[in-house]
Amino acid sequence: MVLEVALIDVLPGHEDAFAAAYAQGLPVLAGTPGCRSVRMTRGVESPSRFVLIVEWDSVAAHDENFRATERFTQWRELIGPHFANPPLVEHFTDVPA
Repeated sequence: MVLEVALIDVLPGHEDAFAAAYAQGLPVLAGTPGCRSVRMTRGVESPSRFVLIVEWDSVAAHDENFRATERFTQWRELIGPHFANPPLVEHFTDVPA
């Protein structure tokens, strides 16, 4: 399992529209094979900053089942117009205790 973490800065004044677009696109993302869970958070100190956290079976599941498909195009068409700049996206794995 890997976590995709995306730091998303939206245009000031677009926060509510971005949140609505996220809600509309959530089934597209969450329904992707290999997607285990999706969570969006919003900054308290920086309310125009959002963090998307997605659990994937693997990096390949994210890349091949989502990013390389029409699902990503649909998702990006909904949320992309609200971006202040391109999101910073990275993958993470758990650190053993």
